[in-house]
Amino acid sequence: MKIKAAVTNGQGQDFVLEEVDLATPKANEVLVKIVATGVCHTDAVARDLAIAPLPAVLGHEGAGIVEEVGEGVTRFEKGDHVVLSFAHCGHCDHCLTGHPTVCETFNDLNFGGTNDDYTHRLSKDGQPLSTFFGQSSFGTYAIAHERNVVKVDKEVDLALLGPLGCGIQTGAGTVLNKLKPEFGSTIAIYGAGAVGLSAIMAAKIVGCKTIIAVDVHDSRLELAKELGATHAFNGSKVDVVKEIKELTKGGTKYAVDTTGVPPVVRQCLQALRPLGIAAIVGVTPEMNIDVHNDLMAEGKTMVGVIEGDSVPNVFIPQLVDYYKAGQFPFDKLVKFYNFDQINEAFLASKNGEAIKPILRIQ
Repeated sequence: MKIKAAVTNGQGQDFVLEEVDLATPKANEVLVKIVATGVCHTDAVARDLAIAPLPAVLGHEGAGIVEEVGEGVTRFEKGDHVVLSFAHCGHCDHCLTGHPTVCETFNDLNFGGTNDDYTHRLSKDGQPLSTFFGQSSFGTYAIAHERNVVKVDKEVDLALLGPLGCGIQTGAGTVLNKLKPEFGSTIAIYGAGAVGLSAIMAAKIVGCKTIIAVDVHDSRLELAKELGATHAFNGSKVDVVKEIKELTKGGTKYAVDTTGVPPVVRQCLQALRPLGIAAIVGVTPEMNIDVHNDLMAEGKTMVGVIEGDSVPNVFIPQLVDYYKAGQFPFDKLVKFYNFDQINEAFLASKNGEAIKPILRIQ
């Protein structure tokens, strides 16, 4: 079938809306009419650093309506509202023990450019286009394996839900699934973008007593306080480590770094109390860490977390329930753009003008 898609033709190039071909779904696959899709930093990285084969149709926070199911699909039917999340094999040890975010073939399935069976569904003029995260949601339709398709409540505005498949799931899941802070504990969140603000909302859900937001944009810090942060520090104006240690009388028990900026990661570790735990979710370049002073001497732990250590088919419906209950107002992060404004949406995200851009496709 002919669809409209935003094609990335070369490294660093703008997205171009083009007519491309999408094959029919094969066994265990689902054809989804994309209603809206989130714009994520990972899409920008894929475009600018070519971490997936190009040309490609990127996009990995899709939300839409099931249009057709392939042979063997029993969990979905036409008309279901769904969110698309990351691809995983479903049968390696990590997948089978509830950790599909570290699937043994995660990189191949999400960044390799092909579908689950290592063939292509997208093409233009007979030449294959790479798939991204097993979905390529920057298009009017997408095909995904049923494993990375999540049925969601039809009562909730479907256009809002795409970011639950990656960025928002990452922030909230890091707190709720990985760190699991105790009621009344202390936590600092570094970076008040979509991932960090989702972590703040999750920390409020579990009842953290002190929730500290750190960012360099005062507007984002104000929103962080609205969403649950008890304190906020602008890292460009104050000594964050000093302020946090004074406030908490020694440091936070938990921390989440969403920035990937080496000096901020060090702050994240240094502002922990002894035996504290820091989760690193931002893509971080090589950096030097004083292992003895920053970790060993005070028994601290630093752990990497991908996609919030989530099982999407379990966790995403939970986030929707929190949203319906008024406990997870992630809609306050969202700014909508039309599909043909995709380049403007990326620029707004880069410049800090939009926390979580969502493209309306239909």
